[in-house]
Amino acid sequence: MGKTIEKLALQSGHSVVFKSTSNFSEGNIHGAEVAIEFSSPDAAVENISKAIKAGIPTVSGTTGWLNAYDKMVDLCHDCNGTFLYASNFSVGVNLFFSINEYAAKLMSQWKEYNVSIEEIHHTEKKDAPSGTAISIAQEILKHSHKTEWKLDTEANNILTITAKREVDVKGTHIISYDSEVDSIILEHQAHSREGFGKGAILAAEYIRGKKGIFSMKDVLGI
Repeated sequence: MGKTIEKLALQSGHSVVFKSTSNFSEGNIHGAEVAIEFSSPDAAVENISKAIKAGIPTVSGTTGWLNAYDKMVDLCHDCNGTFLYASNFSVGVNLFFSINEYAAKLMSQWKEYNVSIEEIHHTEKKDAPSGTAISIAQEILKHSHKTEWKLDTEANNILTITAKREVDVKGTHIISYDSEVDSIILEHQAHSREGFGKGAILAAEYIRGKKGIFSMKDVLGI
């Protein structure tokens, strides 16, 4: 993702003044107008904190660290900073989120349909379920008799998420409403990582010069 975002940023006329990975750093972070953070769950909090403390508006797309999300929000407020987190930056996925929310409200009165989620990603993905699947689940739970989501667990009160890892899958998310007589299926398939990168750059352009906590709903006006 880092290489994809760098390529797309340069194509969009932006300059990349600082790059950092677990192995090296290059450039000067203090010359940045916005930081885009895609790393790993164990590195995200340190990376986000560093950028916010440096007074740089920060966009993060790393998943698997959200137990510390409130801590980053508090840090952002303390520093009078700017922070935007999204489990997925694809414009299509964020539209899919809105479709999911509408469908969950619509289906809430039809108890004969059991809802479940399946996500499929590449074998290198470290967290399961995906942050996108969790975001989908959270919206469904707001309008469902189910009380929580769990991975690979089936029960009447459980929203089941199934996570699969396959070679060279960019990201597929499937929401299924199943009854004894029929099924309703909503599906989003990512064809390349560029969709995520373009959304992240769009978010970075949006928060530049702003203060506060933002989401992709703000960026897209949905």
